[in-house]
Amino acid sequence: MGFNIILRNAEISDLKILENWDEQPHVLASDPDDEWNWKEELLRHPEWREQLIAELDGVPIGVIQIIDAAEEDSHYWGDVPSGIKAIDIWIGDVNNLGKGYGTIMMIEAIERCFKDEKTNSILIDPLASNKKAHRFYERFGFTFVSEQRFNEDDCFVYQLTRQDWEQYKKQKN
Repeated sequence: MGFNIILRNAEISDLKILENWDEQPHVLASDPDDEWNWKEELLRHPEWREQLIAELDGVPIGVIQIIDAAEEDSHYWGDVPSGIKAIDIWIGDVNNLGKGYGTIMMIEAIERCFKDEKTNSILIDPLASNKKAHRFYERFGFTFVSEQRFNEDDCFVYQLTRQDWEQYKKQKN
């Protein structure tokens, strides 16, 4: 895949596009109950979080959030040990789905997580009903851990260990 996708820090100037993406039917279908509070969150820069915009040839196409699951302030993941990151990822415009952009974005996000030598695994939590997302994450080596309810959503928790990621990369080479 020869796409020129880069990840950059999300800024307050991204507010309108992020709010627009949040209203798209395919985004709502995968994340119906979350309120991201972009107006406030884009101005906060806690050490435990990265909010990134994926750009294709300079045009925003998606967003990635990477958090330290043990340190983030809402304790969304509960009482987890250090060394665990969590990723949220989506493509904003439905016309950009199915083109391989999400694959590149996910690889970049995983690599970014494991660049930190203290990170030993990554968590994700797609809706239990989102079979397409399950297959997407499983392709990278994520394994099902449990079904869990987050707020009003039934989700599947998946985990990718550093060892599983290294194995995935060896198979791809």
